[in-house]
Amino acid sequence: MTGQDAANTAKAFDEALPLTGVILTKTDGDARGGAALSVRHITGKPIKFIGVGEKTTALEPFYPDRIASRILGMGDIVGLVEEAQEKVDHKKAAKLAKKIKRGKNFDMYDLRDQFAQMKKMGGIGGLMDKLPGMGKIPDAVKNQVNDKQFDHMVAIINSMTPKERRFPDLIKGSRKRRIAAGSGLQVQDVNRLLKQHLQMRKMMKKMKGGGMRKMMRGMKGGMPPGMPF
Repeated sequence: MTGQDAANTAKAFDEALPLTGVILTKTDGDARGGAALSVRHITGKPIKFIGVGEKTTALEPFYPDRIASRILGMGDIVGLVEEAQEKVDHKKAAKLAKKIKRGKNFDMYDLRDQFAQMKKMGGIGGLMDKLPGMGKIPDAVKNQVNDKQFDHMVAIINSMTPKERRFPDLIKGSRKRRIAAGSGLQVQDVNRLLKQHLQMRKMMKKMKGGGMRKMMRGMKGGMPPGMPF
C-alpha cells in the first residue's frame, strides 16, 4: 500500500466513524514510512501504533523521531535496544556470556539459540530496519535476505549429531553430504552455515579479549560479521 492509499483509507474510516488515532500496519514493507506522513497530514489524527510484521505481537508505539531516523537511513538503535530488553532471553544470554568468558567455544547449539532470539526480534528484516547504515545496501541484496534462511539454517543444525553440534570442526565431506540430505538442502548451504558459525565464533573471541568496543564501532557501518546473508 502506497502512502496515498493508506491516507485515503484512513480518511474514509475517519469520515464514517470519527477516529481518535491510527494504527498503521505493514510499515516494514512501506516505502520508509511515507504512509505515516501522508496519514497524519490528510486525517489530522495522530498515529498511535505501527505494525512491523505479520503478527499482533509486531505492534509497537509510534515515535515520529524514530520513523524520521529510519527514513533518513540512520536506523533506530533505541528501538532495537528496547526490543532486545523485552524479547531476548536474558538467562540464556547470561549463560552464553559466562561460557565465552571462560574461554569455551561458541558451538552450533549457541548459534541455533541466536537464530531463535533474532526471530523473536522480528527476524532479519526487523534488524535491518533498525540498524544504521542499512540504507546503503542495494535493494537487490536486501531482497535476497529473508527469514526462510533462518529455517534452513536451523534445519541444517538439527540434522547434525549432538557431537557435531558441539564440535563443528568435525564436519567434513561425508558428514556434510549426510547433513545436507537430512535437512533437504545442498552441501553449499552447509558450507555457508559453517562459514557463518566460524565468523561468529571469531567475533565471540574478540568480545572475550576486550574487542567489544571495536566490534560495536564496526556495526555503525551496517550488519555485524556472521549475519545470515
